[in-house]
Amino acid sequence: MRIQDIFHLAIQMGKQADLRGKEQVEKVLERKKQAFAKLDDKAKEEFDKEALENPYLDSRILNVAQDKEIKKIMVGIDMEGPEILLAKQMDVDLVIAHHPEGKGLASLADVMHLQAEVLNLYGVPINVAEALMKLRISEVDRSINAANHNRAVDMAALLGVNFICLHTPCDNLAARFLQEKITNSASVLERVEDLLNLLKEIPEYQLAIKIGAGPKIFAGQAENRLGKIAVTEITGGTEGSPKLYEKMATAGIGTVVGMHQSEEHRKEAEAANINVIIAGHASSDSLGVNLFLDKLEKEGIEIIPCSGLIRVSRESK
Repeated sequence: MRIQDIFHLAIQMGKQADLRGKEQVEKVLERKKQAFAKLDDKAKEEFDKEALENPYLDSRILNVAQDKEIKKIMVGIDMEGPEILLAKQMDVDLVIAHHPEGKGLASLADVMHLQAEVLNLYGVPINVAEALMKLRISEVDRSINAANHNRAVDMAALLGVNFICLHTPCDNLAARFLQEKITNSASVLERVEDLLNLLKEIPEYQLAIKIGAGPKIFAGQAENRLGKIAVTEITGGTEGSPKLYEKMATAGIGTVVGMHQSEEHRKEAEAANINVIIAGHASSDSLGVNLFLDKLEKEGIEIIPCSGLIRVSRESK
């Protein structure tokens, strides 16, 4: 496989796993194509044409130093200067970061629209979800604006290291995996502690417990009844609007499973009487990344995990 093959596979797997359904993802792309067609020549020149084919703009091919057959890769949650230097020393063919870098980071807010559509699937009116998410998206966009987006990409270019980032596609894989596991176990899930114990059966979370980063209850109590369980905070860029918890409760959601949660969001969840289980950030990221890496492992690619990636191979089992 070459770099473009690996990237294309990730995007396609992300579409297949997307909680909205692949058909809805294709509709989003079609709307962007229609919008692009209406632009004048100057606007078309400035338009990010990656958006016409890639629905997850936080995932990018960041640097191609040498387009070649990929046999050895280094993969981690945050791959920045030190990791890229290490990759150069270890003579790997490609570095894959999970968290976005470069233009992927600059475009993080773009993927957050996904959250409104996923919330709608759980019963939150789309007009309400979109309105609240638009406020949060603009906030995230402004906060990222000042970041030194291209720092790691510049280093990869100087060192001649191939570099890509795969964010939302892998988060989609994690969200789909968790949703299916919860759905398949519905008959034995009644209390918050039941769901917590279910998550602890997943290898990535088992290993995270050993380093003090396992699943935890952030809002609610272990003996609380679960109600409707929503996997709404596993994918979609970063945290949505804290005001959405009230709307989730109105929609009948009783428990939310997420990767991480700020104190402001936790307080809003408690005020809305919503239970929150935080599965873990790096461990949840690792789950999604591993589901993708298993496909590369099957192709005979050597994988070197680092930077917080808890590597679990389901292919070798």
